[in-house]
Amino acid sequence: MSKHNMLRASALIFFIASSQVSLADENDFELPIKVDSQSNFFDGKTKTSIFRKDVKITQGSLEILADEVEVIAGLGEGKEIFIARGEPAKYTQKLDDGGSISAAANEIKYEVSSRTLTLSGNAELNQDSSLVKGESIIFNMELEQLVAESSDNGEGGVTAIFQPDSLRKKSDDKESEQQLEQDKKP
Repeated sequence: MSKHNMLRASALIFFIASSQVSLADENDFELPIKVDSQSNFFDGKTKTSIFRKDVKITQGSLEILADEVEVIAGLGEGKEIFIARGEPAKYTQKLDDGGSISAAANEIKYEVSSRTLTLSGNAELNQDSSLVKGESIIFNMELEQLVAESSDNGEGGVTAIFQPDSLRKKSDDKESEQQLEQDKKP
């Protein structure tokens, strides 16, 4: 097995092992997609838009922030592709279980029909206290599948960090205690 395939397998094992993976809020995918920016260019023939400067995409709790976003809508409604670029571009979303997931990369490609995020260039995906880093990460939100890869030149690698349940529980307990203390204050 090559080093490249071992890295991919390791990332997949990590993702399966961190069993608190939950679906993104299903209601998000039923809501309209909103794009805000400082400027917009639209090409009616190719059905492509380019949004620049302070771009913010929202769909329910899903949020993508970027310097520039290209929207390719030529395949029809519900099949749009959003390509966010930034240093880094950022993605966040709340999960059905109340947790959240976030990601950052030089480029984030969101394919609406397959609910897939492709992170390229200094890619990082965080869920609760788990983290995956690599040159690229492909994450299917609906199927809860992730593949992380290192660069083709073999530099760097894939890093996976996850916290055991006991550490996560201690962190949750501490947050609950802090909230109780704040609630007691007049």
